[in-house]
Amino acid sequence: MSEPFYTDKAQVRAAFERAATRYDSAAVLQREVSDRMAERLDYIKLAPPVILDAGSGTGYGAAALKKRYPDARIVELDLAHSMLRASREKHKDGAGLLSRLFQKSPWQVCADVERLPLADASVDMIWSNLAIQWVNVPDPVFAEFRRVLKPDGLLMFSTLGPDTLFELRQAFAGIDGATHVNQFIDMHDLGDALLSAGFATPVMDMEKIVLTYDDARGVMEDLKAIGAHNVTAGRRKGLFGKHAWQTVVDHYEARRRDGKLPATYEVVYGHAWRGSPKPKGNTLPDGRQVIDFVKPGDKPR
Repeated sequence: MSEPFYTDKAQVRAAFERAATRYDSAAVLQREVSDRMAERLDYIKLAPPVILDAGSGTGYGAAALKKRYPDARIVELDLAHSMLRASREKHKDGAGLLSRLFQKSPWQVCADVERLPLADASVDMIWSNLAIQWVNVPDPVFAEFRRVLKPDGLLMFSTLGPDTLFELRQAFAGIDGATHVNQFIDMHDLGDALLSAGFATPVMDMEKIVLTYDDARGVMEDLKAIGAHNVTAGRRKGLFGKHAWQTVVDHYEARRRDGKLPATYEVVYGHAWRGSPKPKGNTLPDGRQVIDFVKPGDKPR
């Protein structure tokens, strides 16, 4: 039986399928985090021939990656087919005939990041912007990322930490026994999971971004528009009463500052390298291996 805060994968897919047509109008945070994550690539020397955008949404990150690495083959992968379709339509509308003929259009794959339908060691870089917060534990997705990365390939990702939307979570506190706000994995647990998966030299850091709204309903509408409303297994199944909702609003109103209500997002950034396989046995400076032979009766060294 799943824990009450675990996300329901079928509900996650359904939410993003419904959100695709209005996603771009509300995805302010996603674009901002994507831009900030892209700035970090300025300090990394890399020319990846194949890039996987894991959780590509409507293609904002893929377009930025294509501009930065024009010769790269971009693979857009998303759980929701409608998100991929929205990205494809934008590419068709935004590119001229010559560009469509001579540029490498992104490949698109509708799949789960925890079960990548890609060959081992088939991509040089994985980019994942605000996607892995929808998995319940990070270990399977990091194992899959490492499997499909080539030796010395780069993983760069962003996700949300546990302080995300704490104002909304506290406004709902005590209303009933259900969960009303998605919960997220701590940065240190993500770093440990990277090491457990075999990634080398992981680097983790965090910042908080605060969006402001006129009212509590605006927060909820934005979350729904980007497919990020409550999809926990312990969510309330029935309708929310008018009295209960007014209690939530009153609690949230206590946080109003300068005429606005805050919605805090704890954004976690991470990157790590696939690493090269270590040769077995002793090696010479030129890379040749030395194989030790053990005579019968001798103890292995």
